[in-house]
Amino acid sequence: MSAPQSVHSTKDRPRPPGPLTHYGGGIQSALGEILPNGSLRLSGPFRYHLGWADQQGRFLDAPQDPGKAVRPALCLFACQALDGSWEQAMPAALALELVHNFSLIHDDIQDGDEMRRHKPTVWCVCGQPKALAVGNSMHAAAYQTALALTQKGVSQPKALRCSQLLVESSLSMIKGQVQDLRFEDSLDISIDAYLGMIRLKTGALITCALQMGALLATDDIAHVNAFTDYGRSLGRMFQIRDDVLGIWGDEKTTGKAGRSSDNDIRRKKKSFPIVLALQNADQSDRRRLEQIYARQTLDQQNVDDVLGILEAVGAQESAQHMINREATLAMDALASVPLSDWAREEAQSLVNFLASRDH
Repeated sequence: MSAPQSVHSTKDRPRPPGPLTHYGGGIQSALGEILPNGSLRLSGPFRYHLGWADQQGRFLDAPQDPGKAVRPALCLFACQALDGSWEQAMPAALALELVHNFSLIHDDIQDGDEMRRHKPTVWCVCGQPKALAVGNSMHAAAYQTALALTQKGVSQPKALRCSQLLVESSLSMIKGQVQDLRFEDSLDISIDAYLGMIRLKTGALITCALQMGALLATDDIAHVNAFTDYGRSLGRMFQIRDDVLGIWGDEKTTGKAGRSSDNDIRRKKKSFPIVLALQNADQSDRRRLEQIYARQTLDQQNVDDVLGILEAVGAQESAQHMINREATLAMDALASVPLSDWAREEAQSLVNFLASRDH
């Protein structure tokens, strides 16, 4: 049996698209300005998680491994693509980044992950109770940050609508996380159920980012809806690719300890490749998969057996096929929007990057 295809070779590593590089400096600079600067026990871990402090909470001259800032970049890109002011949309972008990072802090606790962005997770540094409080404070700070839209000249009705979208997407994200945790105790998960879960857990905030950015740039509801649909496809692409990396990725590239079969399979996570195998494996392999996932802990032979079943059903190839399908749908969603050449090219570059990213 041939070895599963690697997805972490640096030879053809996808280059980050313009929106993830063009806005990055502005996002980090603006984020640095709103960080808590007191000596409160939560301020240090707050800054540490975002890459602006060391483990002792001391400020750094520049952020280290702050994350890709995908969601705020998408918000700013959508705004500028529709001829809006991306600087005016910055409070919305920062709010999105804070909500996302709140979810990461809590997810790391729930999943028992000890590394994120090449460094120990917050709960490993300061303990679970304090980490929960840090995440909660970040969640609250997000909504306070979003209120600054009016200070940037955004009308109160639009600022209120953006706040409403942020609340709705945050609630959807939490609902999706609950469903994902429930899936850990079940082997009866359909592809449709999985897609419904990631639409909430991952897709909601990504969709919200593009929807808010478009809303801040235009009153044309058709254009806002087009970017919303574009975001839904990007959300599905992002999570399915994340699931592929969770099995076949390289922890040195992804920045998470055991971000490989030694983690997602050993944790018996019901990611897209596993759900696909449960649905499409022959009777013998399905029974073997059920037996393995019924075990309390998995050894290396169990992991190898799961990898063999995934290869037999073509799980990695099927996942990439789904990603490519969503890539097409994403660009189709923007077909009717009169974008400038640079905006359409950047929209395509985002799709290409998310379809083949290795981290």
